[in-house]
Amino acid sequence: MKPMNDTEISEFLLLGFAEDPELQPLIFGLFLSMYLVTVLGNLLIILATVSDSHLHTPMYFFLSNLSFVDICFTSTTIPKMLVNIQTQSKAITYVGCITQIHFFVLLIELDILLVTVMAYDRFVAICHPLHYLVIMTPHLCGLLILVSWVVSVLYALLQSLMVLRLSFCMDLEIPHFFCELIQVVQLACSDTFLNEVVIYVAAILLGDGPLTGILYSYSKIVSSIRAISSAQGRYKVFSTCASHISVVSLFYCTSFGGYLSSAVTQNSRSTSTASVMYTVVTPMLNPFIYSLRIQDLKSSLWRLFERERLNVN
Repeated sequence: MKPMNDTEISEFLLLGFAEDPELQPLIFGLFLSMYLVTVLGNLLIILATVSDSHLHTPMYFFLSNLSFVDICFTSTTIPKMLVNIQTQSKAITYVGCITQIHFFVLLIELDILLVTVMAYDRFVAICHPLHYLVIMTPHLCGLLILVSWVVSVLYALLQSLMVLRLSFCMDLEIPHFFCELIQVVQLACSDTFLNEVVIYVAAILLGDGPLTGILYSYSKIVSSIRAISSAQGRYKVFSTCASHISVVSLFYCTSFGGYLSSAVTQNSRSTSTASVMYTVVTPMLNPFIYSLRIQDLKSSLWRLFERERLNVN
């Protein structure tokens, strides 16, 4: 096919989930509901941590940042999909697609770095409890967030610029409900070797690297928990990091599944379904996991509800 340079491309087509028009209202309602639950749940986490002075600790500071990123993460993809369903259109502009890639890559990497920072926070709290407040100072917490943002922004900028150098053919159909990086690269007519190298090297450094740090932190945490003599003491300490373990497991398992599906299969439905797990379901479940498992956060949310109810009355 004749290649087209980036100045000639006007739009891509997002194939999404189902071709059957009768299923579109169901898909629209389902994703709108999940999006609203995600935004509301994570906003409640942020409001609870900001309004309750008892939650002004490093763990909840990182959690509120994670909730903010999760809201932005889902807002990168779901609203556009909902608009396309409502207007019965599959189109996304070239600029819109590149923008979506940029923010998707930025926010998913920021998610990874934040859960890694939270693992380090739990490591210090459990393995070095007497020095926790000395180590996890507000300055260090702010610095960790800043570094995470800088790394994520630079990585997203790199990937966006790498896509901008590609030329595309007439076949501009993306078997997805958003502009997923690997899928867009696979559509290119020009040489994509450099793009693939950057993607895989980045996956090792910025994906496997943080995962190694998380696993190391929890290996030390498990060793510290095993050294506690009483079963009640072990349970109490473990409960402080159980939520984070659940979130990390859910995020990495669904991300890895979505990555494999995108890289291995060309089936639109299976690829999109796998991606829903880490782009929609994981951010939606995170507030429930934390609020149900952490008593302080549960109590804070209850006080927040009670205060709003009294204000209304």
